Amino acid sequence: MTMVAVLIALGAVGATVKIFNTVALDSLPGYFAALYLGGWYGAIVISVGHMLTAITSGFPLGLLNHLYIAAQMAVYAYLYRVAYKKAKAYGAVIMGTILNGPVASVLMVPVMGWGFFATWVLPITLGSLINTFLAVLVYEVMQKKGLTRA
Repeated sequence: MTMVAVLIALGAVGATVKIFNTVALDSLPGYFAALYLGGWYGAIVISVGHMLTAITSGFPLGLLNHLYIAAQMAVYAYLYRVAYKKAKAYGAVIMGTILNGPVASVLMVPVMGWGFFATWVLPITLGSLINTFLAVLVYEVMQKKGLTRA
């Protein structure tokens, strides 16, 4: 429970580190939690992290859309863990980037339209790549140092 709280707090810090507009480092602790603590914990941390970014950005897409995005991200964090178990680091980063980038952008089209997709797919994909890569990097460094449960 303490580790989840610490990772959520790191998500709050990451929410203030913007990559592009509302795209931030809020997902990194959630992806890390998925690897270190398990998929369900990662889902909790990443969805709360997204909501913290939405709060610090003034809910630019509205509360319901941000709740929808947070739910998507929870699923992606869980699947990130599954991909890591099956395909290791590269598989997890590729899958996490694709799901939280282009797939998430397409899933917003019925709500926000194709203009949203065209504007946001690149920044969201880049943010996803950075978050998933850094999470797996931290996790694997910790593994090499014997600081994980493997």
